[in-house]
Amino acid sequence: MALSQVVGRLIGVRQHVVDPGGGGAHRVPRPVEAVVVGGGIAGMSAAVVLAERGVRVTVLEAAPTLGGRLGAWPQELADGVQANEHGFHAFFRQYYNWRSILRRVDPELRFLKPIPGYPILSADWPTEEFGRLPPAPPANLLALLLRSPSLRLADLRAMDRDAALPLLTYDPVRTYAEFDDRTADELLNSLRLPDRARAMLFEVFSHSFFNHEAEMSAAEMIAQFHFYLLGNPEGLAFDCPDEDYGSAIWQPLARHVERHGGQVRTGFAATRLDRTPDGWRVSAADGTAYPAGHVVLAVDPPALAALVAASPVLTGAAPELVAAMPAFGTPGPPYAVARYWCDGDVDAGRAVFSGVSRQPTLDSVTLYHRLENESRRWAERTGGSVLELHAYACEPGVPAEELAERMRAELAALWPEAARLRVRELRARVEAQAPAFTPGSHARRPGVRTDAEGLYLAGDGIRTDFPSALMERSAATGIVAANHILRAEGGAAEPVRSIRPRGLLAGR
Repeated sequence: MALSQVVGRLIGVRQHVVDPGGGGAHRVPRPVEAVVVGGGIAGMSAAVVLAERGVRVTVLEAAPTLGGRLGAWPQELADGVQANEHGFHAFFRQYYNWRSILRRVDPELRFLKPIPGYPILSADWPTEEFGRLPPAPPANLLALLLRSPSLRLADLRAMDRDAALPLLTYDPVRTYAEFDDRTADELLNSLRLPDRARAMLFEVFSHSFFNHEAEMSAAEMIAQFHFYLLGNPEGLAFDCPDEDYGSAIWQPLARHVERHGGQVRTGFAATRLDRTPDGWRVSAADGTAYPAGHVVLAVDPPALAALVAASPVLTGAAPELVAAMPAFGTPGPPYAVARYWCDGDVDAGRAVFSGVSRQPTLDSVTLYHRLENESRRWAERTGGSVLELHAYACEPGVPAEELAERMRAELAALWPEAARLRVRELRARVEAQAPAFTPGSHARRPGVRTDAEGLYLAGDGIRTDFPSALMERSAATGIVAANHILRAEGGAAEPVRSIRPRGLLAGR
C-alpha cells in the first residue's frame, strides 16, 4: 500500500460500505420471477445478483449483442473478422461494485491490465501527465499542484480560493442544493484559473462525462471531481481488458447468469409494460410476453422514456416516473467513435490512451493494437495499427464519416506521423444515448426505486445517494435494484461499496 493511501485512510479516504448486504436467506425462500430490460452493465449487474440468489431472471436486450455502451460485436473487414466496440472505457480502481461483478467470471481480474500514464495532449501547451500521481488525497492534490506546469504557485495566489472551496467540501445533499442550478462553466469562471489550467485540468475532465461544461450542472462536476480525484483512495490510475469486451466480459457473464438458472435473450426489444394480478407483464417486439413479480428497467434515457410512453398503465401506477421522463429522456450531446485499421504505426513512445484538450472535435486517442490481443495480432500480421478516436460531446447533425475525418486531421496536428498513415478500414458512428446532467436536473432525476411497486430503474443516469459515475454508477444501481427485490422476497442482499462519502473538508 502506498504511503499516500496510508495517510488517506487516517482521514477517511478509503472504501466505505454503503449497504452491508445480508439480512436474509442466501437464496430466496420461494419462487420469484424478475425481468431485466437491458443487457448492459446495469442490467447484467442486476441479473447476476438476482440469479445467484435464486430469482428466475430473464434479461431482454434489444441489440444483437450485450453491453450497451460497453458493447462489442464482430466486424467484417477485407482481410477477416475483427471485434469492434462501442468505444474505449477506463476501468478505474474505485469501481468497487463493477469489479465485484467482474470477479464472478475472473476472480483475480487477470484480464484487466494496467494502463501506464494518462497524458493530456494539447496543440498549445506541453503534454500534462495525470496517471503517475500518488493514488490518494491529499497527497495527490499536493503533487498535482507541485508538478503541474499548468497551475503554478502564482496562479494559486490569483485564483478565488472561496470559489474553489466547494471542490473540497462535497456533500451529497448540500452540494446539489447550492450548485445544481449553476453550470460547470460558471463554476470554472468563478475560480479565475489561467486558461491553460482550465483547459488541461478541468475541461478535459468535464467532457469525459459526455457533456459540455456550459450545459452541465456545477454540482455534478463537483461530485465527479470528488469521485475521481479528491475522495477515492485508488487515484486516477486505471486498467483495461486485454481482450474485446464481448470475449472478456459479456459472454462469460451471460454464461454465469444462465448457470444460475437465468435467461439472457439478445435481439428482444421490450415494447410495453402492463400490470397483472401477480405483478407485471413485459411485452417484446416479437410478440412474446414475460410475466414477473419485479421488473428492472436498465436502458439508456431515450429508450426508457420511449418504453414509459408506450406503457399507459404507468400513468396511474407510476405518475412520478412518467412526469420525469420528458426531461430525463433527452440525452446529452451526441458522441462519435471512429476506429481505423491503418497500414503503419504511430511513434513507439505514444501512450496507449491519451486525452485531448481544446481540439474542436477530438477528445481522446486509444491505440488498440497496444491494448487488446486481437488488434495486436492483426497489427503484427499486417505491420499496421488500430486506432480509435472519440468525440465525447460533438456537434449535432454531422455525419459520422465527416466527424471521423475531422478527428483524424486534429490528431495529425498533435502527432505529425499520424498524417502519413493510410487508412485501410474505417468504422465510424455517432450516438446520442448518454445521460444529460443539465443544471437543475438533479431534484427531478429518478432514483432506483420508482413510485410503482416492483418496478426499478438502473443505469448511469440514475440518481444515487453515494458517489458514483459512469460504469460504476451503472453497476451500483443495478445491484441496488436487485437488493430491493431480494429484500422484498426474503433474500440476502449484495454488499454495495463506494468511496469517502464527503469531501476532505466537509467532515465525515
